[in-house]
Amino acid sequence: MSESTSLGPCTPFFIVESLPVSLEHYLEKMGFECRFMAPESDPQFAIVGRGQAQIMVKSIDRTVPPLPNHVRHEWARWDTFVHVADPDVLAEELKERGVAFKEPLADTDDGLRGFEIADPDGYVCFFGRPL
Repeated sequence: MSESTSLGPCTPFFIVESLPVSLEHYLEKMGFECRFMAPESDPQFAIVGRGQAQIMVKSIDRTVPPLPNHVRHEWARWDTFVHVADPDVLAEELKERGVAFKEPLADTDDGLRGFEIADPDGYVCFFGRPL
C-alpha cells in the first residue's frame, strides 16, 4: 500500500442525549480534550480526542435518541475499537480516575487484550490491541 492510499485514524459519530453529560464523561473521566464545539451560542456538537483517537458527539433533540450497536443486536457489543499499545497501563489510569468498566481488562476469546467502557448513552468503546 502506498503512502498516498494509506488510511489514518477513523472518528465515530455518536448521537447523544446531552452534550454536557457526554463532555463530562470524555473530558473529565476519560482524559480526552475538546477539539471542536459548535455552535458557539448553544453547543450541540463536539469533537473530543485523546492522542489520535477522536469521537464526534451530537445532541439533536429528544425525538432522536442515542442508539448504541448492542441495542440493535446483542452480538454487536462495541461501537468503536480504540487501539492502545499498552491497555494495561491505560486501564490502571482510568481505574485511578474512577471510571467504571463495562468489561474489565482481559484477554478475549477473539485474540485481543483490552477492556470495555460504556459512556452515559450506552455507547461501548473497546480499548485494546491484538495479542
